[in-house]
Amino acid sequence: MAPYSLLVTRLQKALGVRQYHVASVLCQRAKVAMSHFEPNDYIRYDVLEKNINIVRKRLNRPLTLSEKIVYGHLDDPANQEIERGKTYLRLRPDRVAMQDATAQMAMLQFISSGLPKVAVPSTIHCDHLIEAQLGGEKDLRRAKDINQEVYNFLATAGAKYGVGFWRPGSGIIHQIILENYAYPGVLLIGTDSHTPNGGGLGGICIGVGGADAVDVMAGIPWELKCPKVIGVKLMGSLSGWTSPKDVILKVAGILTVKGGTGAIVEYHGPGVDSISCTGMATICNMGAEIGATTSVFPYNHRMKKYLSKTGRADIAILADEFKDYLVPDPGCHYDQLIEINLNELKPHINGPFTPDLAHPVAEVGTVAEKEGWPVDIRVGLIGSCTNSSYEDMGRSAAVAKQALAHGLKCKSQFTITPGSEQIRATIERDGYAQILRDVGGIVLANACGPCIGQWDRKDIKKGEKNTIVTSYNRNFTGRNDANPETHAFVTSPEIVTALAIAGTLKFNPETDFLTGKDGKKFKLEAPDADELPQAEFDPGQDTYQHPPKDSSGQRVDVSPTSQRLQLLEPFDKWDGKDLEDLQILIKVKGKCTTDHISAAGPWLKFRGHLDNISNNLLIGAINIENGKANSVRNAVTQEFGPVPDTARYYKENGIRWVVIGDENYGEGSSREHAALEPRHLGGRAIITKSFARIHETNLKKQGLLPLTFADPADYNKIHPVDKLTIQGLKDFAPGKPLKCIIKHPNGTQETILLNHTFNETQIEWFRAGSALNRMKELQQ
Repeated sequence: MAPYSLLVTRLQKALGVRQYHVASVLCQRAKVAMSHFEPNDYIRYDVLEKNINIVRKRLNRPLTLSEKIVYGHLDDPANQEIERGKTYLRLRPDRVAMQDATAQMAMLQFISSGLPKVAVPSTIHCDHLIEAQLGGEKDLRRAKDINQEVYNFLATAGAKYGVGFWRPGSGIIHQIILENYAYPGVLLIGTDSHTPNGGGLGGICIGVGGADAVDVMAGIPWELKCPKVIGVKLMGSLSGWTSPKDVILKVAGILTVKGGTGAIVEYHGPGVDSISCTGMATICNMGAEIGATTSVFPYNHRMKKYLSKTGRADIAILADEFKDYLVPDPGCHYDQLIEINLNELKPHINGPFTPDLAHPVAEVGTVAEKEGWPVDIRVGLIGSCTNSSYEDMGRSAAVAKQALAHGLKCKSQFTITPGSEQIRATIERDGYAQILRDVGGIVLANACGPCIGQWDRKDIKKGEKNTIVTSYNRNFTGRNDANPETHAFVTSPEIVTALAIAGTLKFNPETDFLTGKDGKKFKLEAPDADELPQAEFDPGQDTYQHPPKDSSGQRVDVSPTSQRLQLLEPFDKWDGKDLEDLQILIKVKGKCTTDHISAAGPWLKFRGHLDNISNNLLIGAINIENGKANSVRNAVTQEFGPVPDTARYYKENGIRWVVIGDENYGEGSSREHAALEPRHLGGRAIITKSFARIHETNLKKQGLLPLTFADPADYNKIHPVDKLTIQGLKDFAPGKPLKCIIKHPNGTQETILLNHTFNETQIEWFRAGSALNRMKELQQ
């Protein structure tokens, strides 16, 4: 790739005004690699173009950008049935990315498949297992020591099966993807719900469970329900304190946490050009919080600039050649259209406890006092996969520099998480990191850290009511520090920095004054910073491990006595009968995210050991019977006890069980452990008012039945002491509801209907016991 880039540059300089023509001629003949790390895997815009033209001719209408990229990756574009929101598409993604917490189970499943190598370029990224405690270097050393067994497993498994391995300290998966692997028009799947971050570089990047990743790595077409497309038209331009984060905070307030379910959010309009590439990534990243399949921006000069700055000028030149296929067609139709005038958009802050509770920064202090939320800010935290770019750090440093000039430091504790080793090294070189330290900040490791609960917080006790502000993406109850009384708010890094300096939610940097050390009042000016460094990025330490060409002698060891890793045993096949007398393990009240179903934080260390991590099953879910978390009635003993213990009791005694859930069950993370655990402990079905997309698919992959009430009011007919029988499985078919007999303790019965979204392939997963079992059947 490097020689080609050099040739283009030399010819451009020699021919001046004929640069574009020369680049065009070269690109028509050249092969351009998808990344520096995989020089023999090429971008296939020619295939994308061919498939799009086939589909456009069939549909005979203009296409959205989302449709172009998705349909451009169809396995059979000539015959695939295409209807938004209805049909299932069979797709051929370009690559797979996995973070270390989910990669463990994904690689264990791939090992079980018996396949020798991955079929598409794939990578593992070590970012989830590093706990924030003392600071970057110390925390990284501690993590390498504590997690040595897991890191060794992932490194050797990657080497054995042809997967690239990013060592701990390299950075957060989504920043690494943006810097090295994302490109306009790519279809990438990742085992993390914030994989849509890559949409900031014009790709369709979708979060999935590990079993989906295994399908793609095995070379099997990946199935996705044909997404609807929500258009967000941006007018005007960003300025002042308003940031890209405010766009998605505003959209989250409009669409709520489930308003994007089953849809791709496609940003377009003249306002797009006022947003940097990394700013677009921020917006796409947090699109996961509205339930969207993914989000995407059209290819433009901001993306071209970012590609060139990250050493991929040849990709930018190639994208210019195929630009018509990397932007929406004029006159394309959106299923829903939202318009936002960036000139009128004000800084926002969302929370607490849910990322769609939107407030203008100017109003949040008043709302907090009215609601009884603590207004004093204990900790401000910037970084995470959502906001840890060079521009983010620069804008935060610009705010901090003003406070330092007036003799001020942060009143709140303040932490900084660089997104990657490249960002860390570059902000150290350019002085941003030191400014943020000088104002009172602690620079943490290049990792997820407090955003996912990897935070050894010492300043409060569990149960103590307090407020934190972050530039993260999620703020579910207890997510950051395992304290249910922590009121977490999400906003932009520069607003976090300003609020941490002021120490209160009542401060509005657009209008309010601070008092300097000299007693004089001053107002913070809106921050300004370069979107990219003026010099080249400093790559920092080399943290990448290439898979060897010959891995025949590579061993992957999993000790049978390990408490961190456990080889998987196949789940049992369906016995061909209806599910009778299912016991209700828990009827969940209200919000139940994957954090509630399978908590992160200290439980992350068991992500490779299914039996051990199953001890956190549904410990955060609220039981409607008593209003408590992790306290359910054992139907046999009539005693209340922890959810996992009760599930294990049922399993040991041959009692199959079901969970009853509320709206948008399983929102949040892509973690498939939230599906593996109930299956492992004897669950057979999850019945809810509605599901989040990724979790519903994960349940299907593991042989469970995700079912929804045909009438949502039927949720109220079921009581924790009832038993359920699910009928119609012998004639299980797409679109055909199942019957559910509710058996009450007094001997009376009621019949309700349950809907499902299974297609023929997914029904085969259920019958085989799991998608992995079905894969093995097909291999035989």
